[in-house]
Amino acid sequence: MKEKDTNSSIREVMIGTWAWGAGFNGSKMVFGKKHDESILKRTFERALELGFLKWDTAAVYGMGSCEKLLGSFINGKSDIFLSTKYFPNKRFKSGELEKSFNESMERLKLKSADLFWIHKPNNLLDNLKEAVPLLKDGRIKNIGISNVSMTDIQKADSFLNKYGLKLGAVQNHFSLLRNDQQPIIDYCNNNGIVYYAYMVLEQGALAGRYNAKNHFPTFSMRNFAFPKRKFKKIEGLLNMMKDIAGKYGIDQSQVPILWVISKGAIPIIGITKPTYAEKLSAALKVTLTDEEVSNLTAEAKKTGIRQQGSWEPQ
Repeated sequence: MKEKDTNSSIREVMIGTWAWGAGFNGSKMVFGKKHDESILKRTFERALELGFLKWDTAAVYGMGSCEKLLGSFINGKSDIFLSTKYFPNKRFKSGELEKSFNESMERLKLKSADLFWIHKPNNLLDNLKEAVPLLKDGRIKNIGISNVSMTDIQKADSFLNKYGLKLGAVQNHFSLLRNDQQPIIDYCNNNGIVYYAYMVLEQGALAGRYNAKNHFPTFSMRNFAFPKRKFKKIEGLLNMMKDIAGKYGIDQSQVPILWVISKGAIPIIGITKPTYAEKLSAALKVTLTDEEVSNLTAEAKKTGIRQQGSWEPQ
């Protein structure tokens, strides 16, 4: 994969694919839905047409099935910026990071990753040391760390500096219902580290398509994480989002995305239909006013909800 110019006329976002894979930790288990691969392929192609070139996946999304599917769609396209991840075990084992990297590249049909993540800060410095040779020889273009604290970020950047390298990116959970990341976002932006926000729509809870009467599929991880009682708490927020969306003529699901962008983060947006790519493209022409950002922040705070995944540190 050659070096890419990721500048675009559209504001920067990354397309996430967690909802694509099958099997354990895949679309059916997490989201309660299985997606048609032919529709996902059309979604990928439509997103490319609209200028979305940055794509994010992980080894644990469907336990490799997501990477394999995305790899079949990429099929050697040189303009794709590809991000994938290694999920380390609690106990460090030498060689595991490189093994996971090689397996990911095989599934993706690639020789290098534009951005490779340590998905969780287990044995962080040991795993970063394992990544150094891959960074030096170009198999990893940039290294990122996910689900991390400010202390983790500073330790990681200082460690890499000793090898003449730099921490490239941070990816943490950040949304209207998980609004505790601003100090980290500001630190990253001030220190040349790209901050990516995941679960911006809280797995669909903030998309506007679900509510207390029409909530998530019963047997899905997102239903356990965001049950009916929580939807009742966010009714005011959803109504405010709807009003703002109406003002700009965009889909309600795009308002939380624009809010995240206003905070200085790059959102990772999961899409599973071509129309979702089109809605995202249309919304990225809009900039929320300071008053709208402030009102959304205040209304979200009133819900009293702080969302957290079971895999995240406290």
